Amino acid sequence: MDEKSKGFTTVDEYIASFPEDAQTKLQELRATIKAAAPEAVEKISYQMPAFFLKGNLVYYAAWKKHIGFYAIPSANEAFKDELSAYTVSKGAVQFPLDRPLPVDLITRMTRFRVAENLARAQARQAEE
Repeated sequence: MDEKSKGFTTVDEYIASFPEDAQTKLQELRATIKAAAPEAVEKISYQMPAFFLKGNLVYYAAWKKHIGFYAIPSANEAFKDELSAYTVSKGAVQFPLDRPLPVDLITRMTRFRVAENLARAQARQAEE
């Protein structure tokens, strides 16, 4: 995994740098986010896969024993009861590699972030 120190240029490159079990989870998470936010643009940011739509939407990353999902603190707060089964910090959720991804929850969190970003962009536009 020496490539990590050099930096990734594509999400495919990022995902390919991990073991197969992590790659499977990353691809599932990627597809879930794409389905929930089809207008979002995918890119590498902070050396992690990220989606942008009128600003930062969500990020994700693979770690040794979990997949990190970074939906910004507001989504973690809005879904805190449902996230209680996972390790959660202010802006991150850890989904263990040895358990199924909560696809429905990830979908709803992503859609929450889409609505948040679009509302913020609309408010900024109204101020102009």
